[in-house]
Amino acid sequence: MCGKLLGFGDYEQTTSNYFAKCEKFLADMDLVVPWLALIKLIEPHYPKTGSMGGRPPYPVATILRMHRLQQ
Repeated sequence: MCGKLLGFGDYEQTTSNYFAKCEKFLADMDLVVPWLALIKLIEPHYPKTGSMGGRPPYPVATILRMHRLQQ
């Protein structure tokens, strides 16, 4: 019945057209870097879950983006 009350920060975030520097940088990276081609190149060599179980590896796209953004 009762909706969540919005604070000032929530209101600013939903009504603002301002993009933070990091959001602009990430959008530019999506335009410049050929993510799908790199993922296809890396995926055959990326570890899969073994027969003994264990913790599953992170998705290839996530790891690739983290390493590229660190550089």
